[in-house]
Amino acid sequence: MDPYAILTVRSQEKKSSVASGKGTEPEWNETFLFSVSEGVEELLIKLLDSDTGTNDDLVGEVSVPLEALFAEGSIPVTAYSVVKDQEYKGELRLGLNFTPEDTRERGFGEDESYGGWKQSSF
Repeated sequence: MDPYAILTVRSQEKKSSVASGKGTEPEWNETFLFSVSEGVEELLIKLLDSDTGTNDDLVGEVSVPLEALFAEGSIPVTAYSVVKDQEYKGELRLGLNFTPEDTRERGFGEDESYGGWKQSSF
């Protein structure tokens, strides 16, 4: 198996490198940066097996709730269940960090920042 991951937060999508020849115990040790706004609830991770000449196969999915991350600022390496068709397929271990951005540093007022865009006051 040559697995890789696609990480999604709302409409933002990031792709990991392919762990070629790593079988069922790949290790990526990669960092991904997302911009989040109020109301973001989860990080969705799809694990796929890279295939040459055919469509990549879905290995499974992981849904990571983000409420604790926003409250605590970080989540240590934690195991999450990988599921496909409501069947357990293994686990994915990952750690998360959250760094709030001070919107005043960007020149926005308290209520003007949403989703990385400045709302018009007109």
